[in-house]
Amino acid sequence: MTIDPHLAKAFDGVSTATITTVLLKKSLRNVWMRGTKPIRSPQARQIGRAFTLRFVPAREDLATPASWSNPISTRAAIEAMPEGCIAVVDAMGCTDAGIFGDILCARMAKRGVSALITDGVVRDVAGVLGTGLPVWCQGVAAPASVAGLTFVGWNEPIGCGGVAVFPDDLVVVDDDGAVVVPAALIDTVAAEAAEQERQEAWIMSEVNKGHSLPGLYPPNAENKARYEAWAKGQ
Repeated sequence: MTIDPHLAKAFDGVSTATITTVLLKKSLRNVWMRGTKPIRSPQARQIGRAFTLRFVPAREDLATPASWSNPISTRAAIEAMPEGCIAVVDAMGCTDAGIFGDILCARMAKRGVSALITDGVVRDVAGVLGTGLPVWCQGVAAPASVAGLTFVGWNEPIGCGGVAVFPDDLVVVDDDGAVVVPAALIDTVAAEAAEQERQEAWIMSEVNKGHSLPGLYPPNAENKARYEAWAKGQ
């Protein structure tokens, strides 16, 4: 679950907007998790491997407070989370049952989990904020998870915010929300995203100088040559 320091450095400063564009060029359109909003502002961007958790609709014989002591439970899943991971939780977009509260988030923070991302909501929001755990979600709700959801497992493929997320995929999350980078594409996306950020920084400097957009963004052959000459001098 750990990220190579060189890889983390490659993604440092690369926005989720840039990553979605790089993936779009590879025909991957559905990579941004809907409903993943920062619970506080500002909230530092996070990069980590996905540790997945999955809920299904509540079934009355299973979704009970007693289930919290079962071997398959959110509590057991948290104890399996490795340091540095990002917990990505499929809550089916449910917004009237909080999947985690302050105690669970506090334990995740103690275990060194980088962030919690869900298409659902959390509860005990004041306490959650107090843990310092970075959270991206749809909001808050007072009822416990069992009021609307049944927890069924962890570290398996899930859907979060309408996006397929597999264990060990890379997740990057910032003020624009959470984006997943398939594990097999991480190195390629890192290189291409860094280059795109560099090119767009040059384009922005040209815009600030008064240059018009046609032929600049995206750059035509003439502006590509100008950019490449600039890049060589950096």
